[in-house]
Amino acid sequence: MFEKILIANRGEVAVRIIRTARRLGIKTVVVYSEADRDSLAVDMADETVFIGPAPAAQSYLVIDKIVDAAKQTGAQAIHPGFGFLSEKAEFADRLLAEKITFIGPNPNAIRAMGDKIESKKSAQAAGVSCVPGFIGEIEGVDHAVQISEEIGYPVMIKASAGGGGKGIRVAYNRKEVEEGFPAVRAEAKGAFGDDRIFIEKFVTAPRHIEIQVMGDKHGNVIHLFERECSIQRRNQKVIEEAPSPLLDEKTRMAMGEQACALARAVSYDSAGTVEFVASGADKSFYFLEMNTRLQVEHPVSEMITGLDLVEQMIRVAAGEPLKFKQKDLKIKGWAIESRIYAEDPYRNFLPSIGRLRTYRTPEEGKTGDLTLRNETGVREGDEISMFYDPMIAKLVTHGPTRIAAIDAQARALDQFLIEGIADNIPFLGAVMEEAEFRSGDITTAYIKKHFPEGFEGVAPTKDQEKLLLSVAAYARAFTAKRAAQTSGQANGAHGRRDWVVILDKQHHAADVALDEKGATVSLDGKAHRLDTDARPGARIIEGKFDGKPFAVKIKSEPQGYQLRHRGVTARAIVASPRAAELYKRSRKSRKPTPPSSSCRPCPASSSQST
Repeated sequence: MFEKILIANRGEVAVRIIRTARRLGIKTVVVYSEADRDSLAVDMADETVFIGPAPAAQSYLVIDKIVDAAKQTGAQAIHPGFGFLSEKAEFADRLLAEKITFIGPNPNAIRAMGDKIESKKSAQAAGVSCVPGFIGEIEGVDHAVQISEEIGYPVMIKASAGGGGKGIRVAYNRKEVEEGFPAVRAEAKGAFGDDRIFIEKFVTAPRHIEIQVMGDKHGNVIHLFERECSIQRRNQKVIEEAPSPLLDEKTRMAMGEQACALARAVSYDSAGTVEFVASGADKSFYFLEMNTRLQVEHPVSEMITGLDLVEQMIRVAAGEPLKFKQKDLKIKGWAIESRIYAEDPYRNFLPSIGRLRTYRTPEEGKTGDLTLRNETGVREGDEISMFYDPMIAKLVTHGPTRIAAIDAQARALDQFLIEGIADNIPFLGAVMEEAEFRSGDITTAYIKKHFPEGFEGVAPTKDQEKLLLSVAAYARAFTAKRAAQTSGQANGAHGRRDWVVILDKQHHAADVALDEKGATVSLDGKAHRLDTDARPGARIIEGKFDGKPFAVKIKSEPQGYQLRHRGVTARAIVASPRAAELYKRSRKSRKPTPPSSSCRPCPASSSQST
C-alpha cells in the first residue's frame, strides 16, 4: 500500500479522497492554485504545493507542475479525481514514465474509450448494444442528411470529442440536420479542437442510465449495478439515484454484463462508468460512452453496495486484486443525490459567485434506517470562485425504499442553509415533491417538460399552506411572548392567542396555544399540532407537523416573514385581528398607481438564498 499520495484536484473531490486516505493511514499532498489557497482541502491535507494562478490552464491542467509536486513531496501515486487531468491519456503516460502510479486506468484504456467514435467501435466488437448510427468520417452536410435519412429521424448529431453537454444537437427532419450539422461541427472545433462528428438514432422517451464498473490488474472486472441520471439540465446531471426505477432484474443483468464485457475488452483496471441511453417505452438500451474516471455521482453506488470506490481505486492501483466477486454484491436500499450549485434558479440558473456568509448543512450520519451524507469542499466564510465548477455540495440520502430516500432528501434540502450567494436548493426541493419524479416516470427531458420557461417557484399544496401558516403564526406568537416577558409586562401581547395570518392576500384566523414542546395551532377552526424546539431568531424551524417531520426556512421581513419549503417561497404577515382588519381596509381604499415607465417588475426572489 502507498504511504503518500498526491491529489491532483480541488474542492469536494479532493476532500473526499483525503477522507478515505486518512482512514487507510495514507498521507496526502494537495496541490492548489491561488484561488484555493485557503480552501478546506488545503487545510485538511498533510502537505500542500502551490501550483500557480487561478485559471486551470495555468495550474491544475499543467502536467509538469503536478509531476514536479509529486517528486518534491515524495508522493508515490497520484489520484486525479474527476475533471482536469483525470481522462488525459498523456498524463497517465507521463506518470508511467516517471514511475509514479496513476490511481486510475491504464493509458491504453483511457485512449480507447476517450474517443467516442473509437469507443463505439470497441463496444460493437465486444458485443455491446449500440445505437443505430454512422461511425466514421462524415464528409459534409449532404452526407449527414443521407446518413440521417437512412437511420430514420429523429437523430442525434454529436461531437466525437464532446463532453459536459457540449457539441450535441437533436434533429427531427432534413432542415434541422442541414442547420445543425455545421453548427455542431463549429462548436466541436472551438471547444475541443476536433471537428469530427457522428450521427446516431435519437431514442424516444430516453433515460440516462449508467453502470459503475471496477477492474483490477489481475483481469477481474465486476459492476456495482446502475445509476439513473435522467434529471438533467442542458445535458448536465442535476439529480442522480441508484438503482434505477426503470430496470427490472433481467435488464439490469444484461446491462451489467455488457458493461463488464466492454471493460474487459480494453483491459480496464480501475473505477469507470459505462453510460447507456435506455428507452422508457420498452427498456431497450444502447451504449453511449465510457467515462474512464471516478464519477461525480459515485456516492449513490457506494450507498447501495457499502463499498468505498476511492478505496478500491487506491488498492487496485497498488496492485491488490479485488477482494469480492459479482455474486458477493447486492443492492441494499435506495440512494438519491442532489447537486447543490451556486446559481440562481429564479434567474434562469445564472451563476452566482461570492462569499458563503452562512453555510449550515444538515447533520450527517445514520438515523434509524435513513443515512445522510454531504460531500462538500467548502465551509462557512469560503468564497465560490468564478474559475471553477460552481458546485457547492452533493447531498446524498439513503433509505430502505425510493420514496423514503426522496423524502429524506427533501427534508435535508429544507435543512440546508446558504446565505451570501444564490443556490438551486428551491428548485431541487420542488423536484422532490413533483408527482412524476416521485413515480419514477422520468426522461432526460424532465426539466424541459416541467419547467419550460425556467424555474419560477411552485405554488404550495394545501398541506404546505397549512404548514407555512402554522409556522408563521407560531413564530409571531413566540416572539410576542418573549418580547413581553423581556419588557416585564404582566399582560398584553404575550397573552394573545388569536392572530390572523395573511398569506397570498388571504386572511386565515389562527389560534396559537404555546407550550413547552411547541404549539397547538388552530387554522380557520381546525387544530394542528406543531412540535418544535425552535426559538425566535432561528433561521430554520423544524420538528413535526401533525406527526410528520418538516423543516421550513424563515427570515424576518419588515412586514412579516419570508418562508421557504420545497420550492415554495411565500411571504406571510401575522397580525392581531384588529390590525389585520385595518390592513384589509387600507388595501381596499388604495387607488392603483400606474407604474413609472422606468420601473421593472421585482424578481421572484432576492439574490440572497436561504
